[in-house]
Amino acid sequence: MSQTTIARTAVRGTASGVIFMAFFGTLWAGIGIRGMQGWEFPVLITLSLLIGVILFISAIALIKNSRQLTNQLTNEVIKKDGDRWRKKNRWFGIIFSLEGLFIAIAAFICVSTNHLNLFVPVMALIVGAHFFPLASLFQVPIYYVTGTLLCLLATIVMLTFPVKIIISDHQIMAWWVSIGFCSALILWGTGVIVCLRGFRLLSMAQNGAENNKVSTRL
Repeated sequence: MSQTTIARTAVRGTASGVIFMAFFGTLWAGIGIRGMQGWEFPVLITLSLLIGVILFISAIALIKNSRQLTNQLTNEVIKKDGDRWRKKNRWFGIIFSLEGLFIAIAAFICVSTNHLNLFVPVMALIVGAHFFPLASLFQVPIYYVTGTLLCLLATIVMLTFPVKIIISDHQIMAWWVSIGFCSALILWGTGVIVCLRGFRLLSMAQNGAENNKVSTRL
């Protein structure tokens, strides 16, 4: 299998990961902003959207640039590579669906037992846990760190932070704010690392393609 095609597949995979980090990181930031109970400072909203958009644009740039990598594989190898990624995508769908199911169950239990304040940290635990099988599935070690940080964050906040705090007669959902913004930073940070990895792979593939052209001419 040629280096350029391996890299093209990897680059597009990392781009998909960056898009997910951009979207869900911004979503967690929204939870943090919502927890401020009316103190939604415009600068926080603008900054959250800006970070998400920058990551999304970077992912699109990865996908666009990966199209320049030529395909030098035989049909048999292309089929094997396609089958491998279809299997990975199928498992990703299963993991993602289970995550959504567990979050829905957690929401139902929290609402039914009148413990809605527990929903955000429990959701962070579920989201963190789902990164462990993804790390193994896509061979992205940083996902282990991401999952661990999210689970530790939720646990530490539940054990040490008050659910709500009062500042100048204004009530703030401390769990929502701390977990929301910290989870956003964790996911955005992961997105940046994955994005840089994608651009590094892209550069390696482009250099490999140039070297192949030079060798052919010689």
